[in-house]
Amino acid sequence: MESTESTTTRLSAVQRWTLAMSCLAVALVIASMAALYTALPEVAAVTGASQQQLTWIVDGYTLALACLVLPAGALGDRYGRRAALIVGLFVFAAASAVPLLLDTPGWLIAARAVAGVGAALVMPSTLALITAGFPEARRGTAVGLWAGVAGAGAVLGILGSGLLLERWSWVSIFLAMTVAGLVLLIAGFTLPESVDPAPPKMDLWGTVTAASAVGLLVVAAIQAPERGWLDPVVIGIAITAALASTAFVLIELRVAHPLLDVRLFADRGFGAGTATVTLQFLVCFGTFLLLVQFLQLILGYRPLTSALAMAPMIVPMVVISAVAPRLAERVGLRWPTFTGLTVIGIALIALSRLDAHSTYVDLLWPLLIMSSGTGLCTAPATAAIIAGTPVEKHGIAAAVNDAAREVGAAVGIAVAGSILAAGYSDRIAPALPRLPEQIRGPVGDSLAAALQVTERAGPSAAPLAEVAESAFVHGAQQSALALGILTFAAAVLVGVWAPGRSRTAALPAAARSEAQPSKTP
Repeated sequence: MESTESTTTRLSAVQRWTLAMSCLAVALVIASMAALYTALPEVAAVTGASQQQLTWIVDGYTLALACLVLPAGALGDRYGRRAALIVGLFVFAAASAVPLLLDTPGWLIAARAVAGVGAALVMPSTLALITAGFPEARRGTAVGLWAGVAGAGAVLGILGSGLLLERWSWVSIFLAMTVAGLVLLIAGFTLPESVDPAPPKMDLWGTVTAASAVGLLVVAAIQAPERGWLDPVVIGIAITAALASTAFVLIELRVAHPLLDVRLFADRGFGAGTATVTLQFLVCFGTFLLLVQFLQLILGYRPLTSALAMAPMIVPMVVISAVAPRLAERVGLRWPTFTGLTVIGIALIALSRLDAHSTYVDLLWPLLIMSSGTGLCTAPATAAIIAGTPVEKHGIAAAVNDAAREVGAAVGIAVAGSILAAGYSDRIAPALPRLPEQIRGPVGDSLAAALQVTERAGPSAAPLAEVAESAFVHGAQQSALALGILTFAAAVLVGVWAPGRSRTAALPAAARSEAQPSKTP
């Protein structure tokens, strides 16, 4: 006769299908964040979008997603996680179809923002469906696989868009997102529903202040590279975000049924897990911003080639993510978190040593190291966030995890972009006075614009191209170095904060349940 443990840990066909659907859906919405990176030059050429409009075409999606993911998680808990997934996929697909008919910059920005609303409903529902539908003994592995796929989603988006752009125009990216959303929408009806049987009232003021705080923080991060970190507008937005955050905390401490019980952050696993996920997405998306440009502008790769060049990092990330939660169950959250962040920091320091003469191999091995560290620390962090909340609040816990990812991504892009721009401007400035006035602006703006100028000028402009490439590499080095130092500091702080091995962690599941106090009166 089979043991009790084996029968309780075997996954049913429904659970396997739920896991597959959840991974596919979260991969779609994360891939959509990065899918347009490789298409922005073509979008600008065809639609006439300015640099600021291009920024909002990318970040309008992230902004809507980050603002609404917490209340969207609460809606899923209240009205059904499957329902939230289906509605979210419908909104995402419908909004992604708009650019097929209307392709002016204004419509693109609006469509991306609405798609972000749909993504906000999808993301927390995918994780909540897993945590509510899986036995505790298998939940960590399932969450680890979900986290690994979510972490690899950005690379999948860059790879997919590169494949599409090799044969078709940028519009094909929106067509692919529309079709994928509709296919997953139809498949979503086959999932079992998951809903809180006794949902509390919606926390209206908590929803408003949470959306305001996150939204203002992301807007400040988006505006800072363009205006400067000490610009009065940026400082004003950041201060308003801090005030909204304070109001949110005060409201949540006083209402009977808070949107997010901020006392959860007193749990070391929940708090350290949230901080780790935020930092991981900050570093990853900041690094992706640097690497996509390095591959295309310095190594001269086409969009598809640059996407394929980043694809190998998916393998260690997903494989390690699948087993990392089990490791954390045995040794605690502290050591996987500290080790993973330290490994990421080492990889970033190695990336900061790249120069204009570096080869792809010089870039590949730090990339693989970085993806290994990401897989080691991110999946246990996500599992700790879920473990720190009751089952009926798993939708909100999933939303906290997702909000941490989106805020981290926006801030990472802003930090990496601003340091890159400052480094480039500092190094290119001495060459500008010697140039004709009509090309000083483009050359001083970016390496991409400078290379367009030198290509039109012919071989005589080769020295200027070398100076511009050197300036870009300097900025990229400074940006990677700053991200590396930040990661090392965070590794120490989060490593101290994160919980170590608990006394019951090493016990078998049956003994662990006996060691816990009974909830039966």
